[in-house]
Amino acid sequence: MKHLRYEVRDRIAEIELCHAPVNALDVDVLNELIAALEQANADPGVRAVLLASGLPGRFCAGLDMKKLLQSAPGEIHELLTKLYIKLYDAQFNLTKPSISVVSGAVRGGGMTVAISSDMIIAADTATFGYPEIDVGVLPAIHYVHLPGIVGKHRAFDLLFTGRTFSAQEAHGMGLVTRVAPAAELLEQARSLARSLADKPPQVMALGRRAFVFGNDNEYRRRIATAVEVFCNAAATPEAREGLSAFVQKRAPDWSGAAR
Repeated sequence: MKHLRYEVRDRIAEIELCHAPVNALDVDVLNELIAALEQANADPGVRAVLLASGLPGRFCAGLDMKKLLQSAPGEIHELLTKLYIKLYDAQFNLTKPSISVVSGAVRGGGMTVAISSDMIIAADTATFGYPEIDVGVLPAIHYVHLPGIVGKHRAFDLLFTGRTFSAQEAHGMGLVTRVAPAAELLEQARSLARSLADKPPQVMALGRRAFVFGNDNEYRRRIATAVEVFCNAAATPEAREGLSAFVQKRAPDWSGAAR
């Protein structure tokens, strides 16, 4: 695969995003990620899945802003369908547990990728954030599930300030399962995955199925609104200004964006 590495080690499928420079998400990257999850699910020799980054200091920076700026509405809808629905389906249908291994910065759509797993183990140097509002778009998918994880008021803080927060804060609010020293992160993640791989596979599959169904919270019904909200926001003059400013590495001018 062009944008990621897939390897099975000791009954664990290790999927590493390798889309330099920041693992930005586009349709091709998401297609490969979904295919890798489906490959792991179909392999009876795989008992657990690790999703990590092959790039130092980055887990995933989120959507490719340059491509998003150049995309037609139909292309944006296709991208969101891959990220919000197809990736969710691939994780939902897994018969084995999955762990996101966050070794660096994770932002925006990268948060969607990380949260799609059953657990998140993060380096003590990792940072998180939902900066979409600062470029004129909205992290609409996270309106659906983040309040259920961290609570309504903390979710509003994270989603509408766009601030960066640490792995320690993420762990304290229940967003991250475990925090590990950066130098030990991958080995601790592998150890956790091996402990899950040692469980009886059929019972694990049945238990995970019951767990994801029990926590679905009508996701599919609610996600349609999130897709619409993102597409509507992306079509505004403010989104064009925010995305242009991001690509051009300048501060956005909101005063004239709505005129």
